[in-house]
Amino acid sequence: MIGFLQGELISADERGLLLLTPGGVGYEVAAPTSVLAGLPRRGEQVRLFIHTQVAEKAIDLFGFLTADDLDLFRTLISIDKLGPKKALAILSMFDAAHLREIAFREDVNTLSMVPGIGPKSAKQILWNLKDKVDKLKPAVSGGAGAAQETKAPRSEYLDALAGLKGLGYGEDEIRPMLIETFDEEPDLDAAGAIRAVLKKINAARS
Repeated sequence: MIGFLQGELISADERGLLLLTPGGVGYEVAAPTSVLAGLPRRGEQVRLFIHTQVAEKAIDLFGFLTADDLDLFRTLISIDKLGPKKALAILSMFDAAHLREIAFREDVNTLSMVPGIGPKSAKQILWNLKDKVDKLKPAVSGGAGAAQETKAPRSEYLDALAGLKGLGYGEDEIRPMLIETFDEEPDLDAAGAIRAVLKKINAARS
């Protein structure tokens, strides 16, 4: 089985990419849009962690930038009736942190936004995903968009996040402040965390 590929990027489109290895072999690799958006220019080097799917009439390769992303993909396809194409569609819209939140909230409407997944399928996926949610590791990165863990109880964190979003604040803005708030005061309840974050927002904007 192919588990890792490194080589020159020949081409890429919305479906995946073509990678040429030093041995002169070209591999077609399917990938989520989160991977495709981070690819270098054509002719530059690409390193991908690979999941190999062997079927009766084809061998399909699915590529990811980190081993954790590969593990997340494998967690998804371990769910009954959730194949690789739907798993890629999910990963094109949500990272591990978002999936964890969606699973704990049993947020059928949000998961139903993924093309090819209706409310009935979303409900079944979430029911199965809750049992596997501890396997969903956030990507480790130094970038500004890196997912983070919080010391807060999951319910308080998710309630506070939902409350702030309900007030009209964007998730990208409030998530780092909320995580910082709970790291400073892990025993806060959701209401206290919301008040603390609002103070941080006002201070940052003044």
